Amino acid sequence: MEQNKSIALFSIPVMVAALGYFVDIYDLLLFSIIRITSLKSLGLNDLLLDTDGKTIISVQMIGLLIGGILWGVMGDKKGRLSVLFGSIILYSLANIANGFVQNVTQYSICRFIAGIGLAGELGAGITLVSELISKEKRGLATSVVAGVGLSGAVVAYFISKTFDWRTCYFIGGGLGFCLLILRISVFESGMFVNIKKSKIVRGNFFMFFTNGKRFKKYLLSILIGLPTWYVIGVLITFSKEFGEKFGIQGKIEPGKAIMLAYVAISIADLLIGFVSQWLKSRKKALYIFYLLTIAGIVLYFMQNNGTVSGMYAICMLLGFGTGFWALFVTMAAEHFGTNLRATAATTVPNMVRGSLPLIIILFNALKPSFGYINAGAVTGLVVMIISCIAVVMTEETFGKDLNFIEE
Repeated sequence: MEQNKSIALFSIPVMVAALGYFVDIYDLLLFSIIRITSLKSLGLNDLLLDTDGKTIISVQMIGLLIGGILWGVMGDKKGRLSVLFGSIILYSLANIANGFVQNVTQYSICRFIAGIGLAGELGAGITLVSELISKEKRGLATSVVAGVGLSGAVVAYFISKTFDWRTCYFIGGGLGFCLLILRISVFESGMFVNIKKSKIVRGNFFMFFTNGKRFKKYLLSILIGLPTWYVIGVLITFSKEFGEKFGIQGKIEPGKAIMLAYVAISIADLLIGFVSQWLKSRKKALYIFYLLTIAGIVLYFMQNNGTVSGMYAICMLLGFGTGFWALFVTMAAEHFGTNLRATAATTVPNMVRGSLPLIIILFNALKPSFGYINAGAVTGLVVMIISCIAVVMTEETFGKDLNFIEE
C-alpha cells in the first residue's frame, strides 16, 4: 500500500474530491442564496422571510448534524467510498424534490433530507485525500479540495441569476448524478483497506466520549470551527436585515453577499495551505486567519449609515478571514487514528454546521435586551472567545503520521 504515498497533488482522487465538494457547496448554500426569491414565491411576507428563513436553514443544519454522525460511522465501518456514493445519491434526490415544494413545511423537509446527504461529502473526501497523499503535501491537497469546492457557491449565485429558483435545485440534483460517474475512477484508501479485515473496532462514535484526552481533542476540533458558520449563517446570510438596521441606503442582496464572500473563502482556503506549509504549523496559520475574521466582524458592526458596496467589501473580508475550513477539517482528520478518522472528519464540520441553530437561538435570545445589531455583535464576541481559547488549547498536527489506530 506504499504506492499511495506517491499520489500527486492534482491526481484524480484529489480533483474528484474537489469536484464533489464543489457540488456539495452549491447545494449547501443554494437556499441562503435564493431564500428571498423562493420564499416570496411561496407567499411569505418580509417578516416571515426572516423567521421562516432562519427555521429552514436551522432544519438543514440539524440534518447535517445527524448526517455527519451517520456517514462518519459508515466511512470507518464500510469505507470512505461508500459514503461518497451514498451521500451524493441522497442529497441529489432531495434537491430534485426541493424543486417541487409548495409550502414551508415541504421546503423544510427537503432541506432536512438534503442536509443529511450533504453531511458526508467533505469529511469522507478530506479523509480519503489525507490518507492517499504524503504527509508533506497533505495540507496543500486538502486546500485544493476546499479551494475548488468552495467556488460552488459562486456558481450557485450566477445560476440563480439565470434560472428560476426551482430550476436551480434541479440543476443541483443533476450535477450530483453527473458526479457519481466520476466517482467510479476513485480507489479506496490503503490505510483503511489494511485494517478492514482486522478485528479493530471501527467507526464507534461513542469512543470520542470514553477517553478524556480523546474527548478533549474532539471537542476542541469542533470549537475552532465555530466562527465560520457564525459569519456565513448569521452575518452574511442576513446581511439584508442587518443592512436595514445599519441605515444603509440601497438594496443588499444576500445571494450576492454570499457569492462575494465565497470568492474570498475559496482564495483563502487555497492560500492557507501554503501559509501552513511555510510556517510548518496548522495553529499559527489559524491565528492569522482568526485575526482577519475579528477585524472583519468589528468593521461589520461599524457600518452605521454605510454603503451597499461597503457591506459587500466587508463580507469579502469576512469570507477571507474564515477561509480556514479546509485546515480545520484536516486537523480533525489528523487528530485521530484510521479506525475513527472518517467519523471525526465527517462529524466535526457537521457539528460546526449543526451549531448554527444554537448560535441563532443565542442571537434571538439577546435581541429583546440588546436590539438586533448589538445582539449580533455580542453573539460574535461569545463565539470568538470560545474559538480562540479552543485553538490555544488544541495540539499541533502539522506533519503528523496518520498510520495509527485508536485503542
